[in-house]
Amino acid sequence: MKRPGLIAGALLVALLLMAAGLSYLWTPWPPFEMAMADRLQPPSWPHWMGTDAYGRDIASQLLLGARASIAVGVAAVAIGLVAGTAIGLLAAARRGWTEDLLMRLTDLGLAFPALLTAVALTAVYGPGIGNAMLAIGLYNVPTFARIARAGARSVWARDFVRAAKATGRGPWAITFVHVLPNIAPLLLVQATVRFGVAILAEAALSYLGLGTQPPMPSWGRMLSEAQTLMSTAPWLAIFPGAAIAMAVLGVNLLGDGLRDWLDPRLGGGR
Repeated sequence: MKRPGLIAGALLVALLLMAAGLSYLWTPWPPFEMAMADRLQPPSWPHWMGTDAYGRDIASQLLLGARASIAVGVAAVAIGLVAGTAIGLLAAARRGWTEDLLMRLTDLGLAFPALLTAVALTAVYGPGIGNAMLAIGLYNVPTFARIARAGARSVWARDFVRAAKATGRGPWAITFVHVLPNIAPLLLVQATVRFGVAILAEAALSYLGLGTQPPMPSWGRMLSEAQTLMSTAPWLAIFPGAAIAMAVLGVNLLGDGLRDWLDPRLGGGR
């Protein structure tokens, strides 16, 4: 309880996960069912958050939209974490021209943001949630590579690693036994932060029509569909916008809280 930010972030993330899980079991109304007679109804007891231009229940669509946000976030972070960590560990272990080459390649990757990569993938393979996952994941690789390399280099300079080298342990054994466990907290915190970035990126891509495709609901596409009806039906933008804001806020609070808890220099401790 000494870290209210961590507790608040964990509760908001838990709420996001519960919403996605609940959508597999129950929704207030069938999320894909259109009822033109009930279109653009304001929030009421039957429809807690109102209905959209096709008479679909907003609350039901928000629950299903949580699935897309979590799926893209998990996949994108996993791609960046696995590939980026491998590159960073290899660069720190090999040094020399190998390190320079790998780091220059990651610098090149920073020149292609997720949106540009998604546009390129869409031009070749068409829009879809899979391309959004891949685009955001590739954008995460340089970030994880830099953090893994910086953390691994500091561990390689420590006395216990020198002792391991003196006993004849090879670079890969040292990397997996000594280096990786010591940089795991750094990677965990960064993965949490990038999860929030991935939620925002997925919403942006879906807003532009490059992410989650109909009929699967997406918070970003819900905002896109609401932009022409802001004056007559503001709830169409308020509720998905609030969902995105709360999800990203919760993930960021959780990441900051984990950083303070796992880093003893910031007054934390385990």
